[in-house]
Amino acid sequence: MEFIDSALGMMYGTVLSPLLILMGYDVKTVVPSILISQAIGGFIASWRHHRLKNANFQSGTTDYRVSTTIIWFGVFACLIGVFISVSISPKILNTYIAVLVIVIGIMILLNKSLIMTAKKIYFLGFLSAFNKALSGGGFGPLVAGGQLVFKDRNEKGAIGSTDFAEAPICLFSFFIWVLLKGLPPLTLMMPLCAGAVVGGFFGPMALSKIKSKKVLKMSLGVLVLVEGLWVIYKVWIR
Repeated sequence: MEFIDSALGMMYGTVLSPLLILMGYDVKTVVPSILISQAIGGFIASWRHHRLKNANFQSGTTDYRVSTTIIWFGVFACLIGVFISVSISPKILNTYIAVLVIVIGIMILLNKSLIMTAKKIYFLGFLSAFNKALSGGGFGPLVAGGQLVFKDRNEKGAIGSTDFAEAPICLFSFFIWVLLKGLPPLTLMMPLCAGAVVGGFFGPMALSKIKSKKVLKMSLGVLVLVEGLWVIYKVWIR
């Protein structure tokens, strides 16, 4: 899953979290295990994205500014997300996230665009990180997909920025989880981390091979839309 996430900017937590829960793992074990494994995979993927020129994280570039903005607001959102995880209804939050993701997917497929502003980036960072800390998923489709509805945003840069921003946010959320609820069992955490290392290394390489921007953007639009519909299904139908 980290291979797909590093190549396309989404699917790791959104798909893996409910899958592990269906396999019988407790949510309090699943969420922190996903957070730390994705942090490790994300740091490796970010380095690979920069080296393969999928994104440019040098100070002052668009990719760097977008990533750091999301990180700062994301860390704040993580604090809120973890602390209220025991009181908010996940069904309400996940439904809201799913509807927003579906709208983003439709906008990408219809080639609709918005002007990129700092406030919109703040919103994406806050909402996606809040949900990540709460459920382990929902970051990629919001951040990667959300960037693609902004005018003139580079597709590969959007994916690279998502990985770059997600890694420290996941790491911070993991530490908060551990402080509040203890370390998850190594029997789940270690295999996920090992897989994330491999996926984080090879995923950006697959992205660098994609030459058609139109094909990449439409593929991401379909993926975002499917993720939104998947969340609706698992919340209301399954």
